[in-house]
Amino acid sequence: MPTREYIRHPSNIPIGYSLDTVVEKKQHPRRLKNVSEGGLCFISNTKIEQGSNIQIFIPLCQPEFKAQGVVAWCQTIDEKHFSIGVEFQDENIHFTLRMVEQLCHIEEYKQQILEHEGRVLSDEEAATEWINKYAGEFPR
Repeated sequence: MPTREYIRHPSNIPIGYSLDTVVEKKQHPRRLKNVSEGGLCFISNTKIEQGSNIQIFIPLCQPEFKAQGVVAWCQTIDEKHFSIGVEFQDENIHFTLRMVEQLCHIEEYKQQILEHEGRVLSDEEAATEWINKYAGEFPR
């Protein structure tokens, strides 16, 4: 089994995308499946051809994360859902994508605290707690 070049970080944050022929930025939000230093994966109701240019939008970030990428692969999940892998070509995007990875972890932490402790955390409170507890362990 081949090893991965980058660690995948699970996520469930909303994203949008646009192609030359399709815009799904606000009207049909998708969920980010996972993110790594090299790219990301999301679930779509639309099959997207490998090699297609794609722009990704992540509204959770302020300002909104936007990045141009290329569809590295498209795998059929079932007749209505596709797993889309996106690679980013711009080396400068990797630092920003790392920030998105951390936001994914913070959002997941916020949901876990709500489910397990019943505490509702603001984004800032969740970020502060997560950083204090886990930032030192965050993969480099």
